[in-house]
Amino acid sequence: MLYHERAEFILQQLQLQSAVKVNELSQQLRVSVDTVRRDLKAMEQEGLIKCLRGGACLPESLMSSSNFVGREVINSDLKRAAARKALPLIQEGDVIAMNSGTTNTILAQEMLSLNTRFAVVTNNFAAAGILMQNPSIQLTFIGGKMDALERSTYGAACVAELSQYYPDKCFLSINAVNYRDGYTDFRVDEIPVIRQLASSSRQVIAVMDSSKLGKCSKKKALEPEQVDLLLMDDAIREEIREKYADKGFRIE
Repeated sequence: MLYHERAEFILQQLQLQSAVKVNELSQQLRVSVDTVRRDLKAMEQEGLIKCLRGGACLPESLMSSSNFVGREVINSDLKRAAARKALPLIQEGDVIAMNSGTTNTILAQEMLSLNTRFAVVTNNFAAAGILMQNPSIQLTFIGGKMDALERSTYGAACVAELSQYYPDKCFLSINAVNYRDGYTDFRVDEIPVIRQLASSSRQVIAVMDSSKLGKCSKKKALEPEQVDLLLMDDAIREEIREKYADKGFRIE
């Protein structure tokens, strides 16, 4: 595993917990403690983390931006590979719902290449700013309380407005999934949005990069059976894919 791959893993862990420990990272990455310490020092020099005694945390200067901007660059190639699998599912005249999240923002970038006419309903301000560049896409941005860090809206008014729509498909950007706990997320304010879209859409599709498989975040968002299809990149070992298939997950 190269340095940048280890750095991505460390940043992923810091999205799920407030700090990481050198000894634990050494075991997870299967490298020496000295290698981990060198990686953490290099990441600190790049401004990505703050080194602590025996570990590291996110620096205060990145605590806010890491909520969105930092995640946007983590595993971006894998997120794009997963997002591209969503494109063939979009048909002429569809109403598509999208929640907030970096993967759906990347999906919005990929949607710009489509010539199909369809509608998008979203609380994802970042994605809306991209989609408005394509006149073939009928865009509806849902209001509510503004989360500047996540570049999205949330709250009772947002969920109530979304409840008026019955999308053909919803593409959900979610933080973690495993076959025991289902779909979980650390964005507590976003979870009611996720649940509303899952309950009102004809087809529920989660779009996630493979690094989120087998993980558990802060709070349950959906049960496994509430998602019809899980789109991921191809960096999943066949035995893992089969294990999830046996548990009822349809991963493509």
